[in-house]
Amino acid sequence: MINSQDIKNGVCVRLDGKLYFVTEFLHVKPGKGNTIMRVKLKCVTDGRVLERRFNIGEKLEDVRVERRPSQYLYNDGEGEVFMNQETFEQITIQRDLVTGADFMKEGDVVEVVTDASNEQVLFAEMPVKTALKITYTEPGLKGDTATNTLKPATVETGATVKVPLFIEQGETIVVDTRDGSYIERVK
Repeated sequence: MINSQDIKNGVCVRLDGKLYFVTEFLHVKPGKGNTIMRVKLKCVTDGRVLERRFNIGEKLEDVRVERRPSQYLYNDGEGEVFMNQETFEQITIQRDLVTGADFMKEGDVVEVVTDASNEQVLFAEMPVKTALKITYTEPGLKGDTATNTLKPATVETGATVKVPLFIEQGETIVVDTRDGSYIERVK
């Protein structure tokens, strides 16, 4: 059990039979009345965000989670197959439980988050930034860099990313795996 005032970002709690990760919290002391915690929780199973208020001293059931580095191997038709970097054991995870799955290529190391009490896989998380090679994009016009115009580019994983006009086919770029946005060109 965890006290509501001990809630921090990244803490996993069980509410109404579901697992939630804390994404934001705010300690509120109104002029009169009791101090409360305003918390934003993200559901592990469906990704919905929930806002809740907890009184100080209220007990919540915390869930111990483990984060293990695992290497992406291949897709076997049923899901994505990962190999634990420490035990070399292979596990299959459904593609919709992998954040940033569109930008994942063979050999990438992701963090697999599991419930420590029953070893159930909650989700897998790509690193925030990943470098990908552009396999196709329309050629940009010379000197057309004054505006902040973007064009679509297909990367080696098959995903489409909006890139600036000066990016050419064959170049390597850094992509934010959370929203699929272009960050920079790798030199």
